[in-house]
Amino acid sequence: MSLIDRSADAVTILMADDDEDDRLLTRDALRAAHLANEIRFVNDGQELLDYLRGEGSYAQRAGEHPEPGIILLDLNMPKMDGREALAAIKSDERLRKIPVVVLTTSSDEEDVVRSYDLGVNSFITKPVTFASLVDVMGKWGTYWLQIVALPRAEGEYE
Repeated sequence: MSLIDRSADAVTILMADDDEDDRLLTRDALRAAHLANEIRFVNDGQELLDYLRGEGSYAQRAGEHPEPGIILLDLNMPKMDGREALAAIKSDERLRKIPVVVLTTSSDEEDVVRSYDLGVNSFITKPVTFASLVDVMGKWGTYWLQIVALPRAEGEYE
């Protein structure tokens, strides 16, 4: 099986999760599922917004901090949780077009409903085993990175 890489159209994935083990497992699962897309990580909702807005330590976006084509978002993070970050993203005219997929340990119906109320594009409960995570990330990648049309990042229209 070949790696998925749409070369010039390759989509950068931005994952917001405060748990380093979860970030590494997700990265490894994407690779095991043969997805070659670049993945970047931030630790909490505030860092996510800084990255997206090109603020703080992300002020020098050119080359170093590419705009993401899709966001993987954990709900339970310090500083600013995923719900607050999601609300901020979806209320920002420039950011709201970026698809956001919640990837969290929660399977609470209230979290699912609230996430969709806030504008999330998909809600995935993290699988327990690595093999299941590889399977889920492979299916997720096929859908989001091969099947659907994603909006281009700001500046790609010039």
